[in-house]
Amino acid sequence: MENFVLIGVFVLLGMLFRRLEAFPKDTPQVFNMFAIYVSMPALILLKVPEIALSPAALVPLLVPWGMLVFSAGLVLLAARIWRFSREVVGVLLLAVPMGNTAFLGIPMVQAFFGPAGLPNLIIYDELGTMLIFTSYGSVILPLYGKEGKLDVGGIVRRLVLFPPAIALVLGFLLRPWPYPPALAQGLHNVSLSLVPLVMTAIGYQLSFRLRPKVFKPLCVGLAIKLLVAPMSALALGRLLGAAGPAFEVSVLEAGMPPMVTAAALAVIAGMDAELSVALVGAGILLAFGSVPLIYALIHLTR
Repeated sequence: MENFVLIGVFVLLGMLFRRLEAFPKDTPQVFNMFAIYVSMPALILLKVPEIALSPAALVPLLVPWGMLVFSAGLVLLAARIWRFSREVVGVLLLAVPMGNTAFLGIPMVQAFFGPAGLPNLIIYDELGTMLIFTSYGSVILPLYGKEGKLDVGGIVRRLVLFPPAIALVLGFLLRPWPYPPALAQGLHNVSLSLVPLVMTAIGYQLSFRLRPKVFKPLCVGLAIKLLVAPMSALALGRLLGAAGPAFEVSVLEAGMPPMVTAAALAVIAGMDAELSVALVGAGILLAFGSVPLIYALIHLTR
């Protein structure tokens, strides 16, 4: 509970900073870039040696791909029922299957599972969400966008050169050699900057504006992303006898709100911009209620 309250404090600080002239409009971008290039790589390098290479590690690897198929299928079904426009369908197909599993996922998993949950989160995010983003996302963007073909090769290059991805590969290569205590402590100290930075940036960018025309697809998308998908994963897993930290962290990650980067690319590609922004903003706000609910259900079904 203390960790969860701390998350809320940094979100509120971000909302306050938006009203102060001392913090320019690009403050969230600066915070996020520092987190991507410094804080997250430090955390990944620190936690990769703790990843147990066992059958349980397959769970956070497989769950995001299962959620992709399930969520995309529900989006297409909903689009057929309510006759959503092509631009709306494109946004939902891009934003709903892919969650904010790093920036919001890390502080949430830390709050509910502690540092021990982070190795499973790294597998889910780096080998699940990011690979889905570059493969599946590279197909959806040109199919539903208006700006013609996007540079798929460029997206792949950005993934290969993505600092957290480099840290993941480096961390696995260095697994046979324990870090010197001074290096491990240094990585730990740097990684502590991640939660304050990303949660403050999220608070700075939150918006409460919502236009009526996006209400129905917004409700459908967030219902699938925040409730239906993670609850279905939890129910199916329990029926199959799944248990343990790897499964529980994966369920919580499946309930993270839509990925900010996916929504931003949907706007660039000419899809419904208002819906893209609303999915991110409203999704983050609602996640502060839905994620604790998912965790409570995980706890009750143990």
